[in-house]
Amino acid sequence: MAIPLLEYKPSSQNQRVPGYEIPNENTPRPYRIENCASDGDVQELIWAAYRQLFSEHEILKFHRQGNLESQVKNRAITVRDFIRGLAKSEAFRSLVIETNSNYRLVEIALKRFLGRAPYNKDEEIAWSIKIATAGWDGFVDALIDSEEYLTNFGENIVPYQRRRYKDRPFNLVTPRYGNYWRDKLEDARYKEGDIKNFLALANSLSIRQVTYTPVNLTNIKIPDTTRETVPQGIPVSISSSANFPVR
Repeated sequence: MAIPLLEYKPSSQNQRVPGYEIPNENTPRPYRIENCASDGDVQELIWAAYRQLFSEHEILKFHRQGNLESQVKNRAITVRDFIRGLAKSEAFRSLVIETNSNYRLVEIALKRFLGRAPYNKDEEIAWSIKIATAGWDGFVDALIDSEEYLTNFGENIVPYQRRRYKDRPFNLVTPRYGNYWRDKLEDARYKEGDIKNFLALANSLSIRQVTYTPVNLTNIKIPDTTRETVPQGIPVSISSSANFPVR
């Protein structure tokens, strides 16, 4: 039995009120499929979707979803379905889902799919229960099919951070895994010789005293390095200007 989404009160975030800022370099740029007149424009839209969802400055070739890219290029699917497919892809699962808890997945999904931060802890708990009961795919469908998503992005706009008037966008400041996963990776990387056990490691080392062997110089025969032949020809200076006659 599916548990309905718990109720929570939205907070007064800046994207919920009208803005009067003068457009500048911090103003988000919407990518619409209707504005794509050439293949290059569609490619820019595709890369914007990868940057928004994966938060990666450089997408490796084996992470790209060629089938979805081909469909959106041919207008066989909408941008909304393209976002849905990327969110449910195996690459997104291995890079983002498997390295985070449900609470942080809610934070990442709201920032990247809806373009806003979570309102409060109650919203994180409500959506985390949705992940636990409906799974990640059901959670993605609930967000992308929501009225909030359709009102702000519709069918053919790549999601973006709404009303960003300062700082960097969410998808660039929110790494794909949290501090606890980073620390876990660091602990696994330094299993042998862990810095936490440095004192025990130092005590376990056996230091051998260096002994010096005296050497008698009289027994060493120095080879004769003098030349037996006399150099022939005119000596040439190492100065490049001296190698040419002056007239």
